[in-house]
Amino acid sequence: MNEIKNRILLAEDDENLGSLLQEYLQAKNYEADWVTNGEKAFRHFEQFHYDLCLLDVMMPVKDGFTLASEIRILNSEIPIIFLTAKSTKEDVLEGFSLGADDYITKPFSMEELLFRIEAILRRTKGTMGGDKDKWEVGSFTFDAKKQLLSGGGKEQKLTTKETELLKLFCNNLNQVLERNFALKAIWIDDNYFNARSMDVYITKLRKYLKSDSNVQIINVHGKGYKLVVDNP
Repeated sequence: MNEIKNRILLAEDDENLGSLLQEYLQAKNYEADWVTNGEKAFRHFEQFHYDLCLLDVMMPVKDGFTLASEIRILNSEIPIIFLTAKSTKEDVLEGFSLGADDYITKPFSMEELLFRIEAILRRTKGTMGGDKDKWEVGSFTFDAKKQLLSGGGKEQKLTTKETELLKLFCNNLNQVLERNFALKAIWIDDNYFNARSMDVYITKLRKYLKSDSNVQIINVHGKGYKLVVDNP
């Protein structure tokens, strides 16, 4: 008997798609709990442990964005993938601003969805960026395993994406982190929406690090970014 890999919360109001996704994930050795509205999904999340959430954006009772905001209050770390027919820039950016790890538009192939799930779960298990999981960044201490940035008398709990991005910066301290490399390492695809998402997360990291003037994330024109620490 194959071992169950991870447990996924699937919130999708389209019964045909929801049933198909649940059967596909179970066939791929995942445990998948399928619910048809956001309120039921939140109740499931309160009761059970999940490793990843697949949330449709347009759902009755409670939409996916509202659900994600409430899930983030309970757990700031769990990976979230939005499933939606909405693909405007504003919708995508709103999803990423809520801490989404990925955003896949309908229609999509099951193989593509599985690839994205596997990639995200590999990263959340700490396989990206080598074995090191703690860094001193100026006056900050960054613990990637705990997804925690400490400094200036404060502790900032980081989302999975924030952790992955800061880990990449730390592994390339005072060196250029190429934009396309970061996009493909974390977002898999370097398309427009993912590039905008990365910009949102870099803005967040800059905010977290601003209390130490010796630590900066600077733009390197035409190349990418650089985490600069004057006294590393």
